Amino acid sequence: MAERRSGTTDEAFMRRALRIARKGEGQVSPNPMVGAVIVREGRIIAEGYHRCCGANHAEINALQAAREPVKGATLYVTLEPCSHHGRTPPCVEALIACQIGRVVIGTMDPNPLVCGKGIKALRGKGIETTVGVLEEACLRLNEGFFKFIRTGIPFVTVKFAQTLDGRIATSEGHSRWISSPASLRFAHRLRATHDAILVGAGTALKDDPELTCRLVPGRNPLRIVVDSRLRIPPESRLLSAGTGKRGIVATTERAPERRRRLFEKRGIELLTLESDGNGQVDLDGLLRVLGQRGTTALLVEGGAALITSFLKGGLADRLIVVIAPKITGEGINAIGDLGIRRMDDALNLSVERILRRDGDWILDARIRPGNRPDAPPPGSRPGPS
Repeated sequence: MAERRSGTTDEAFMRRALRIARKGEGQVSPNPMVGAVIVREGRIIAEGYHRCCGANHAEINALQAAREPVKGATLYVTLEPCSHHGRTPPCVEALIACQIGRVVIGTMDPNPLVCGKGIKALRGKGIETTVGVLEEACLRLNEGFFKFIRTGIPFVTVKFAQTLDGRIATSEGHSRWISSPASLRFAHRLRATHDAILVGAGTALKDDPELTCRLVPGRNPLRIVVDSRLRIPPESRLLSAGTGKRGIVATTERAPERRRRLFEKRGIELLTLESDGNGQVDLDGLLRVLGQRGTTALLVEGGAALITSFLKGGLADRLIVVIAPKITGEGINAIGDLGIRRMDDALNLSVERILRRDGDWILDARIRPGNRPDAPPPGSRPGPS
């Protein structure tokens, strides 16, 4: 018989599963992070998490880690177990075969190949199944995955460092370094958790950044520069530095053919997109192309014009601002004109946390849905597995 636990106990073990799931951060995309804990009589007898895309899911890793039979035990898992054949066999079949006694699920999987079907299969075999324990935390764990499945476009985080008076550079354009070394390491860890990182041509020309995670362990994200007329040099560091894939350039039909040939000669990928009303790369179209390529999480690092465009267009989901205890007076604003003339129309943020790093403040916030209309779903589409 499956063991019965109070809601408080269920939440405690689900918190453990959430902590374990985060071990896969930056490694599992486009799949979600998932953690699993197997419990018997209040003892954790096995744990597992999804380590990388294409590998065993969390439930299977937990079952394989068990040093005693799991028959009748309780499985806590942050996301509904899969019930279909993808890169790996269905987790539900394994749970049924080993006669797990009870399954506690944080939240349902939005993937139409799974949604509700795993729960139905478990209950159909008489396995007690509880859904919705710490659901909000489980949803937040994979907010990028959930948006990607729902809309087909990446979850967008806008990040920048500024002085206390809102400047990202002095009046002469000097910006190194606004934030502390500890904040820089934080920024590199943030990069490692995203599939791709995006900057504008102005930033690429001025700073020639690498956009790698060289200060911390982790994979380098795909590096993208938005350059409607191909002004940046093909030998820019962000197009070649570090390991992994080369950087790519999002451009428009306005880019001169002569410049195109220079990039193509060096083997640099060009994404040619439609122009917006200002002759710049259409960012909404860029997000859709990135979604089609399996990009679930995009980090936008500047400059000011690109940040302003994402905020003004309602394309950003998350805002991370590193605030250094410095004042420059005149300088370059972090955010330009958003067309807001009334305080009632200001972007409203939901601040999730505020961190301290060597005297800097790091504000981590979500842009409230009323300010950020989601793109309509592109139609029924299977998700990753």
